Amino acid sequence: MTMDLSRFNTLADDTIEAIADKVDDLLGDKIDADLQGGILTMTIGGGGGQYVVNKNGPMRQVWLASPVSGAWHFEWDESGHWLSTREPKLALDAILAQELNDRFGVTVAF
Repeated sequence: MTMDLSRFNTLADDTIEAIADKVDDLLGDKIDADLQGGILTMTIGGGGGQYVVNKNGPMRQVWLASPVSGAWHFEWDESGHWLSTREPKLALDAILAQELNDRFGVTVAF
């Protein structure tokens, strides 16, 4: 059964806002996090690339574009995680946290 659009929007918006807040708090001096219209763009200084996190309402997915691992699509799982559509054991928060941890040497947990 497809998730109701209103519930999807709430979950996706809350997730994207939480990521923006955490990145700004922990890495604000290294990453420029800009949340506009539900699209989070995180630009790494010094030409280090850009992450983009956004939602796709018709598909009920959150999408991640990573300069490290490429494009990902995630669907909400009732366990409380956005899980990858290609690697269902991988979650959005875990992938992003690991990449940021590896890059900046700080513990990022969403």
